[in-house]
Amino acid sequence: MATFAKPENALKRAEELINVGQKQEALQALHDLITSRRYRAWQKTLERIMFKYVELCVDMRRGRFAKDGLIQYRIVCQQVNINSLEEVIKHFMHLATERAELARNQAQALEEALDVEDLEADKRPEDLMLSYVSGEKGKDRSDRELVTPWFKFLWETYRTVLEILRNNSKLEALYAMTAHRAFQFCKQYKRTTEFRRLCEIIRNHLANLNKYRDQRDRPDLSAPESLQLYLDTRIEQLKVATELGLWQEAFRSIEDVYGLMCMVKKTPKPSLMVVYYGKLTEIFWMSSNHLYHAYAWLKLFSLQKSFNKNLSQKDLQLIASSVVLAALSVSPYDKLYGASHLELENEKERSLRVANLIGFDVEPKTENREALSRSSILSELVSKGVMTCVTQEVKDLYHLLEHEFLPLDLALKVQPLLNKISKLGGKVSSASSVPEVQLSQYVPALEKLATLRLLQQVSQVYQTIQIGNLSKMIPFFDFAAIEKIAVDAVRHNFVAVKVDHMKHAVFLGKQSIEAEGLRDHLSLFAESLSKARLMIYPPAKKAAKLGDALSNLAEIVEKEHKRLLARKSIIEKRKEEQERLLLEMERVEETKRREMQKITEEAEQKRMAAELEQRRTQRILKEIEERELEEAQALLQEAEKRSKRKKKPVLDGEKMTKQVIMELALNEQLRERQEMEKKLLKFAKTMDYMERARREEAAPLIDSAFQRRLAEEAALHEREQQLEIELSRQRHAGDLEEKRRLGRMLENKRIFQERAVSSREAEFNRLKQERQERINQIIQTRKQDRETRRKLIFFLRSQEEQQKRLQEAEEARKREEAEQRKREEAERKAKLDEIAEKQRQRERELDEKKRLEREEILRKSTPVLPKPAEPPTVGRTAEAGGTAPAAAAAAPAPAKFVPRFRREKIDGAGQAPPETDRWGSGSRPDDRPSDRWRDERKPPSVGGGSRTSWSGSRR
Repeated sequence: MATFAKPENALKRAEELINVGQKQEALQALHDLITSRRYRAWQKTLERIMFKYVELCVDMRRGRFAKDGLIQYRIVCQQVNINSLEEVIKHFMHLATERAELARNQAQALEEALDVEDLEADKRPEDLMLSYVSGEKGKDRSDRELVTPWFKFLWETYRTVLEILRNNSKLEALYAMTAHRAFQFCKQYKRTTEFRRLCEIIRNHLANLNKYRDQRDRPDLSAPESLQLYLDTRIEQLKVATELGLWQEAFRSIEDVYGLMCMVKKTPKPSLMVVYYGKLTEIFWMSSNHLYHAYAWLKLFSLQKSFNKNLSQKDLQLIASSVVLAALSVSPYDKLYGASHLELENEKERSLRVANLIGFDVEPKTENREALSRSSILSELVSKGVMTCVTQEVKDLYHLLEHEFLPLDLALKVQPLLNKISKLGGKVSSASSVPEVQLSQYVPALEKLATLRLLQQVSQVYQTIQIGNLSKMIPFFDFAAIEKIAVDAVRHNFVAVKVDHMKHAVFLGKQSIEAEGLRDHLSLFAESLSKARLMIYPPAKKAAKLGDALSNLAEIVEKEHKRLLARKSIIEKRKEEQERLLLEMERVEETKRREMQKITEEAEQKRMAAELEQRRTQRILKEIEERELEEAQALLQEAEKRSKRKKKPVLDGEKMTKQVIMELALNEQLRERQEMEKKLLKFAKTMDYMERARREEAAPLIDSAFQRRLAEEAALHEREQQLEIELSRQRHAGDLEEKRRLGRMLENKRIFQERAVSSREAEFNRLKQERQERINQIIQTRKQDRETRRKLIFFLRSQEEQQKRLQEAEEARKREEAEQRKREEAERKAKLDEIAEKQRQRERELDEKKRLEREEILRKSTPVLPKPAEPPTVGRTAEAGGTAPAAAAAAPAPAKFVPRFRREKIDGAGQAPPETDRWGSGSRPDDRPSDRWRDERKPPSVGGGSRTSWSGSRR
């Protein structure tokens, strides 16, 4: 790790390494400087170093290095100059975004260049080979090689910045800006997986923020600015989620907004709530939950009507029509009919949860809340005046489906209204946050509702109806779709319908005596009869019940006596418990008093020690105050330079501190903010007066215009009514004429039907016979195949068994041969061992014989040995008279090696054994080299101290 005396030296060293192409070494040098503990005081040079550091990290795509460096730099400038960290992070994100865009442009340019390189050939041979090998196109390869690494680095950059700024109250705006840019990145490049991860990251940051509330620089969500930033971030998250089609993530974003508001117990601004409910309508529509969709539209309508002063009458009509049609699209029956208890409980919890999201109560009270239902929302539409704002077609449709009883032509009257409604819709020009309103999306649900209403009304009038007549009454669907709708309604106990396809009829209203409708009539009838009977025969006065009570009086007295005895015992127990508690309290008080006395003594000792420590630290504090005074004077001079006021405050520079100067600066900002707020309040009051005057002038004009419109609509209604009557008469006359004209063809139709039925019966019988013959043939073929297969399997099994027997015989023969070889080998080995044993016995006998001969020779020729201290000389040997002068002259000195043949000459008095060469076999022909080698290893028999020790041991 390189160390530098000054940070400028590290920056200069990094630039030198960059100039020679060693970027990795330059990055490592700057990383060592930033993470070092020596440079923890912020200075301007560190900011320049960080700019160069992040440039290198982006150039080399080193996200881990960038994260470590930014974390260390945050520690350095957190309390001194947080704006420097903001500038570094902005520069870092700008570089990463710029390089990612540059890589994408290069890939696009490369693809365009490849497309126009050869006008006569579609692709180059290299591209064809690569496409065959890799299975991807040229654009995919260029994206994978150029664009994808930089996009990964850019995504890692966003994650790093969010992680660094997640709990910093001074950089909340930068955190929000980074989150918005990350959302736009996911939206622009359709990165759904990264978007989900980003939402989870932001959600975890908020959860940790609430979990660890004792952090030093934790953002305060109760502040309006912080709350607005967090809300804007989640609203942007909601918008991007809906644009990407991630509806589950969008719903979780809705819950995030609601949860954030529940934390601070404050409802957001109406502009944000409009976006909230607008996206909520889209989410519920995509999930096919029409009830919650209608409630969301109702809340959106209320917000727009209350707070949007620029909303035109046409846009208000369009929004109100959408609210009414959404409410009508809700299914008229309960889809949880017949569900289990667990399903009902889960649906209740889910409904309560969604009701909180729709109602947006930050303090929900579940005990007084009504359940969301179709009837309740329709009643709210009427009570809140929504029906007065809708178009005439929607109003007529509402009355037809909810209040009219037209069992024969209900669907026929609804169809033209639906055709007109399907053409309405468009973008709401005066409310940009409201989603585009298209009333045609409600037409399928309204057609289904009209079908259900018609079935319900027809079942109250008719018991049987032909399938053809019912199909004519419902022009929206064919009978298969009508039957499916009817089956679903019957399953949920909405209507009672039975379809008989054999009779081409539909049976309606098959209700038993316990049916819901009859049960209500019978209960009302019974109540009416009971009231009439009471009026005719009033009830007699009730007799006194004292006699009945006297019979149970003894039992009551006995119970009361037992209760009083039990109460007396309880009171005694309570008194004893009270006395015990008093004694316990006295004991606790005594213990506390002793502990307090002990604590007082310890506190006195600590106080004396603290005074000593205080006197010691006063000197250090004085030095710190002097240093802070110098810094305060410097800050005061800078503040005077930056101040824009003409009149400067008179300050005593010798007594000013940093804290006082910061308080003065904050007071100046507070004074300017208060002046600005006063100006804004005065301007708002003026605008209120202007708006009130404008409305007073416009009120009579609006009233007169409304009266004129009422008159025009009444005349128009009269004309349309007359026109409708005339058209009905003409259609009736035409229908009668058509019926008379078609009545002549009934006989021809019957003849044609009989001919067609007979021909189809003959064709059916012929096909049935052919099918039976084909089946018989297939059965016969399969029998033959099974027989052939069975024979083949038997043959194969026989062959396998024979092969297995042969293999077992061969293995048995091989085992016998192996055992025979083992026995022969054992016999041969035993013979060889016996021969070897005999040979060893003969060698031992020869060795013993040699040993005996040698001992006999040594016993016969043992000489008188000299003293060990005196060296053997020729003169002393002659005086001893032991050997001849030639033998004495030939005797070697004690320090020299004596060969074997000379030792044998000295030891033997007779003739010496014959000489042999070094590797000779000795005097005996049967003396082997191994025996000679063993003899040479025996201790010497003559010469010096060795001879003395050997002779001594022999004696």
